[in-house]
Amino acid sequence: MREVVQNDKSRAPFGVRRKLALACGATALASAALLSGCAGPDSVRAVRGEGEPAQALGPEARQAAEHTRMVAAARRWRLEQVPLTPPAPPATRPKIHARDGFEVDHQEDWDLPPVFTTVPTEQKVVFLTIDDGAEKDPKFLAMMRDLKIPYTAFLSNYLVKDDYAYFRTMRSYGNTLNNHTLHHPYLPGLSYEEQKDEICGMQDIMKRQFGKAPTVFRPPYGNYNQDTLVAAKSCGIKYAPIWNEEVFVDHWEYREDDQRLRRGDIVLTHFRGRDDWDGTMVDDMRRFLNKVTREGYAVARLEDYL
Repeated sequence: MREVVQNDKSRAPFGVRRKLALACGATALASAALLSGCAGPDSVRAVRGEGEPAQALGPEARQAAEHTRMVAAARRWRLEQVPLTPPAPPATRPKIHARDGFEVDHQEDWDLPPVFTTVPTEQKVVFLTIDDGAEKDPKFLAMMRDLKIPYTAFLSNYLVKDDYAYFRTMRSYGNTLNNHTLHHPYLPGLSYEEQKDEICGMQDIMKRQFGKAPTVFRPPYGNYNQDTLVAAKSCGIKYAPIWNEEVFVDHWEYREDDQRLRRGDIVLTHFRGRDDWDGTMVDDMRRFLNKVTREGYAVARLEDYL
């Protein structure tokens, strides 16, 4: 049986009122709130949800208020620029195939979950995925909610079982929780039944703890064989994405030789903090967001394309 092994060196067993619009101009609010000094107490109250209800404002004022809020959020988290807003998800979702060279025997005729690193799309988006669940940093949750950055978490039970509530909060903010096995083993070294226990066992826990068994699974270390995908399918898994780039708190790593982002790339990081890195998850996300925004990419939700 052919085994597919990835090289993964880092795994451990990431209402503005009308007078403001007239004074500063709705189209100038990219810098008005914080950079030009046009934001007065009324605008601050609007951004914080005080004063005039947002639904009482017109579309332009709501858009201006949200932009003001995002400028403030980007500055608060010390980003170079406001992150780009992703386009609407495609009306027709792309057909996902296994990446060339990442197939296993009977990949197509057994309809096994495809392993892929990039989603086929013409939209200039990338997808952020975060593995394991070791670090549970409340500032990370606050940052990503404040900036409205979607991400997908792949969880291993032995690392999340001490604080399921943290991940319930994450899910309540609109982020997706997916399967990364019970104990994060090297799956090709296990029997079929052992692999099935690791994957289906995590499915059961996720349904019990988070209300839903996912259809997306990432094999630990990006390593798998045919048994892995057969077992995953038997547990209700439809997709097995891995990654094309990995971001750390102090550098990036790339799968492709040209070392650049591509449309639809899946980016990996980990739930890690100062115990493992020279920085925090907030620092890691700052590095990630600064690069993708600088290069013109928005961060989209992976599940919207599957």
